Amino acid sequence: MTLPTMDTQVSYPAGQTESTATVLHVEPLPTGLLAVLLDTTPVHPVDAGWPDQGPDRAVLRAQGIELPVLDCVVGATDGSALHLGRDIPVPKGTPGWAFVVAHIVQPHAALIEGQPVDAVVDTGYRRRMSAGHTACHLAALALNLALANRWKKDVRTDALGSPDFDGTAIDVSLIGENESVDTYRLGKSLRRKGFVTEELADQLAEIESMLNTSLAGWVATDASVRIDRDGPLLTDRRYWVCELPAHDVRIPCGGTHVSSLAELGAVRVALSTTDVEGTTVLTMETFVGRSALGG
Repeated sequence: MTLPTMDTQVSYPAGQTESTATVLHVEPLPTGLLAVLLDTTPVHPVDAGWPDQGPDRAVLRAQGIELPVLDCVVGATDGSALHLGRDIPVPKGTPGWAFVVAHIVQPHAALIEGQPVDAVVDTGYRRRMSAGHTACHLAALALNLALANRWKKDVRTDALGSPDFDGTAIDVSLIGENESVDTYRLGKSLRRKGFVTEELADQLAEIESMLNTSLAGWVATDASVRIDRDGPLLTDRRYWVCELPAHDVRIPCGGTHVSSLAELGAVRVALSTTDVEGTTVLTMETFVGRSALGG
């Protein structure tokens, strides 16, 4: 079977949730499942390089049958073999390699090369995940702003000009349905870069209040949100853009998002700290809509 020589075209950055595609390759996996590669897809895959947002829920429809997409992952091939997820041996965009979206499904005779299929995404799940991802970006900007006076040295700044605590200290970021969880290590490395960690835990309630005030103000603007991209391919750079009244915010991002802050309704964060093997870890939980209002 022939492996693709071109990157998959992806339409999820434009908000699409359904498209007709052609099967380019079907590969049996050791698990007994199939990896199905399409020429184009609206299905958001998980990227092992930064797996903050998981895969869409979706189905593939062909010849009157409907197959649930059990997983959707970024893969890569040099024409001789298909590598999936963490088994990809080269950086994204490496010349001579095609980077593809692999739809993992149960085996079925309808899935053959050249077969047209409809890929259909669960729109409700996509909407909730998109809300969680947009709110995650807003919360990171609000956190950077609230912690701006804790830096003794110059560091890189975020899209609003604040010292980029989020980008400097982030350990793990996980996007969920109408929520996100981000953890930050406040260790020696961060202190050497100039961040003051002393008394942060004592001021956590004040910092949290500052974040929620910023978030309420931004959400109240109903600012438009869009994804700008350099091209239609999986490896083309994409950017989250939020048109806040005072400043357009532009952040590199490969995920999915709402089209307006009005869709969020409300956003609230909760901060907490824990000790992990002698290092303080800051956790920021972000909640959207009814969850943000306590409902």
